Amino acid sequence: MNSPSSGISRRAFAKTTLAAATTALIAAPAFVRGQNLNSKLNIAIIGAGGRGRASIAGCAGENIVALCDVNEVNLDAAAKQYPNARKIDDFRKLFDHAKEFDAVTVATCEHTHALATMMALKAGKHVYCEKPLTHNIWEARLVRETAAKAGVATQMGNQMHSSPNMRRVVELIHAGAIGPVTESHTWVSRAWGLQSKEASEKNQDRVYVKDRPQETMDLPKGLNWELWLGPAQDRPYHEVYFPGPKWYRWWDFGNGTMSDLGSHWNDFAFWALKLQAPLTIEAFHPETAHPEIAPASLTVAYEYGARGDMPPVKCMWYQGEDKPMIWKENKIPQWQNGVLFIGRKGMLLADYSKHVLLPEKDFEGFQRPPQVFPSPATHHAEWLDACKGGPKALSNFDYAGWLTEANHLGNVAYRVGRKLHWDAAAMRDWSVPEADKFITREYRKGWRLV
Repeated sequence: MNSPSSGISRRAFAKTTLAAATTALIAAPAFVRGQNLNSKLNIAIIGAGGRGRASIAGCAGENIVALCDVNEVNLDAAAKQYPNARKIDDFRKLFDHAKEFDAVTVATCEHTHALATMMALKAGKHVYCEKPLTHNIWEARLVRETAAKAGVATQMGNQMHSSPNMRRVVELIHAGAIGPVTESHTWVSRAWGLQSKEASEKNQDRVYVKDRPQETMDLPKGLNWELWLGPAQDRPYHEVYFPGPKWYRWWDFGNGTMSDLGSHWNDFAFWALKLQAPLTIEAFHPETAHPEIAPASLTVAYEYGARGDMPPVKCMWYQGEDKPMIWKENKIPQWQNGVLFIGRKGMLLADYSKHVLLPEKDFEGFQRPPQVFPSPATHHAEWLDACKGGPKALSNFDYAGWLTEANHLGNVAYRVGRKLHWDAAAMRDWSVPEADKFITREYRKGWRLV
């Protein structure tokens, strides 16, 4: 089954696909978690280059028994470390040998995350998937709900979620250090996407591009282009897609800065403010969305309702050259990237490595709340412990699925150029049917999600 067609209601389609996934899970052999934290898991690595190297390092204390990558160069390099591991280029074929491994790491490009992850979940395997969890909203919903039924340990690779700094920030907000929070502002300076040649060179974007190239270039040594394309629509190879992260500015393969860095930076507010589905989403950009390429700069406003004792909150996202007015007016420290929480008793400013309560004079002698969230050795280590019967990893797919949906919604609002009033259960804005085509996608022949 591919993505939903326009002739079927999304609610009905979701029920159908989730039922199919459940049936597959029932049919799959269940994996019984080990109860000994000192025992070793058999791990299959999907995507052995780039972020895949981090997964290899993060799982080095386990038994790495299979290596999968569409690039023979990456595969051979990893095999030098693990010469006895099975080597394969197509992750669909990897699951012909599912009995050989207990858990899977997924570090492919964004447009194939969900396909590899769903195969692992349906086979009853624990999964660590790099961020963003999926390529679109429908995939995120399906992965989240399938993972819940599978009962396996999961973790999205937004590694800052395990940092002591983020966990202390979340504890401060939960403890009411700055009172009820009514606004948050998140900004990142990265400006990869559709931009001028001068800006591209300034930001070291490597390859300037305005539209999809039509010419064909020689393939890099060892790359299986058909497998790299996966479910994306066919096109000739060109260096604007590969190697490196250049692919992620193209809608067919990624979703630009929002879904990529949003997985890290929006994570602060999402966790600290206990967010899930927004009520409204509105994007601000001076030009109409490009049909092929994500924007370099963008502002998105999210409105969330009350959550328990937390009041309604407005969460703002800024990327590239866009910044909050309070930052532009120099009313807070002008950190290059940051998250600002505005509460009724003060403000909290954070980045990856540090945070500060503002105004600082108002918090002299402030007694920090006790630590609630343990700080694991690594993000992978937290997942591996969960695989072996320990506590759930805190960026598990139940949490990360909602975060991924919210990030994608920012891009959907931008691409349709309208404010969305989001019906989370139906996965749509009923008054903006043109948004439906960005909530899911059509897969190329030979590729299936369920």
